[in-house]
This record gives sequence, structure tokens and C-alpha cells, in this order.
Amino acid sequence: MSISLPFNAAITSSLFTPLSPGQEQDASPGFLAVVQGYSLVVCAGSQQELLPDTPLPTCIIPEAEPLLIGLWQGKPLRTVNITPDVILPAEYEALPFQGPDLRLDNALATIAGRAAQILHWERRSRFCSHCGSGLARIAGGWGKRCPACGEDHFPHIHPCVIVLVRRGTELLLIRNAAWNTGRFSLVAGFLDFGESLEECVQREVREEAGIEVTNIRYAGSQCWPFPSQQMVGFLADYAGGEVKPDGVEVAEAGWFREDALPVLPGSKRSIARWLFDVYGRSNVETLQERDEM
Repeated sequence: MSISLPFNAAITSSLFTPLSPGQEQDASPGFLAVVQGYSLVVCAGSQQELLPDTPLPTCIIPEAEPLLIGLWQGKPLRTVNITPDVILPAEYEALPFQGPDLRLDNALATIAGRAAQILHWERRSRFCSHCGSGLARIAGGWGKRCPACGEDHFPHIHPCVIVLVRRGTELLLIRNAAWNTGRFSLVAGFLDFGESLEECVQREVREEAGIEVTNIRYAGSQCWPFPSQQMVGFLADYAGGEVKPDGVEVAEAGWFREDALPVLPGSKRSIARWLFDVYGRSNVETLQERDEM
């Protein structure tokens, strides 16, 4: 069963209808998802964040023409990217859709994530990686084809695993070398060549923390558009070994009692935080019920 997390389509299913390129019937006005870095531009001064209407104010200069991505509340929704140096008029503000700042509601954060992921693909799919020629869009989707060599290209979505490892009432946490002291999260990493997702879990835990795990089971997944990951969440049990961080990517690793955890992941919208909140307590009956969902 799909889990309802921000950046997953279920969050906006009652408000947003996705459309593929070429499905626009006319140039009727609608809404704009203006992405600036990992922030979404909204109308300032209202109690509820609202997407701006088209057209854009002339002082907001986008990197490219607005691109239709779907219908928001029944009206066309187009997206554009603006650079960080663009100064917004007073009637607009840019709210982050990633991190601890949760002023943007989950639905708009999800739209922003989708828009950012599409724009990321558009910027990186202008030329064929096989021969260097310009690409043309394949009708009816986001894929592109090279007119020169015939090579097809499709959106690059990168699968990653993330795992909550348990030893009795203790959880395995790691601190990435790039993080501030005191900030911990779960073991995570990208899928490698020739691996199943479960094998990736075993390898990442072994590489980052030096231990073995067993009883690996799927918990849920989340689109993570920073810039284009698919996070696949797992639960696992300790099977042996002494915790030892690799000292390169991971600066610290250790067991933490579930009632004495350090600072949790900053983004409450992440699947890492969801795994803590849903599976971070050892109520056996509750865990068994959730594992059977």
C-alpha cells in the first residue's frame, strides 16, 4: 500500500491532475509554480499560501518559457525556474519546500517538488549523451529522442534505500561527515549495479556501520525531488558485528535507545522521519500490524 507522504502523488490527488507535454489545448490563464532553488514562490500577505496567477510580473525573468505540468484546481498549472538572484516584488515570497521550515503546506510542497524534478530533467536533457545532438520530445510523455542517432532518453530517477535497523529497544543511527555534530539519521544509499534493493540495504549497513542485518522488510517509499531520488524504506534487525563507522562518509555510528534519541532528521516531510515516527517504538503488536499492511 502506498504511504501518504509529501512529494508522493497521493498528497495532491484531489487538487492536481498531471499532464504530459503536448496535452495543452489552449493558452488559457492558470497558475504558476515558480521554483527558486528549493523554494516555491507564493503570494505574500494571505493567511493561506496561494500560487500566483499567470502572467508573471515583468520583473520576474524566468530561465525558460513556462511549461505546462498539469491542472491545479481545474486550471492549467505551468512551471518555471528563476535564479537565486531574482528579487521578488513585495507581493510575493519564496517559501522552502525542503528542510525544517514548514510554512508551506504539504500539497504545495508536493507540487513544488514535482515541478523542481521536471525542471531538473528539462535542464539536463537538452542534448544527447550518446552523440551530443539536440534532443526532441517524444510525443505523449517526458521522454526525448535524438533525431541524429535515434537514441531514446527518459527521466533519470535514482533509487535509494533507507533503513531503520533495530537491536531490541535500540536503533542504529549514523552521522554523515558533512553534517553538524549531534545530527543523526538512518543508513541510506544509492542502488549499485547488479543489486536487489535488499542487497543494497545489507551493503550500505555493512559499509557505513560495519554490522550485518537480517529480516529485511519493505516499509514504504517516497519521491524525493532533491533533485531526483526515489527513497525506498526498509526495516531490518541486527544480525551481528560491532558498529564501526567507515570514517570517510560516516563520522559517527552507534546504537541509541528509542526513548533517548538524538536530534532527528530536520525535515518532518522525509521518509527518514516517517520511519522514526511510525516504527521507532518497539510495540511488537503494532509493528506486526504495520508490517502486514
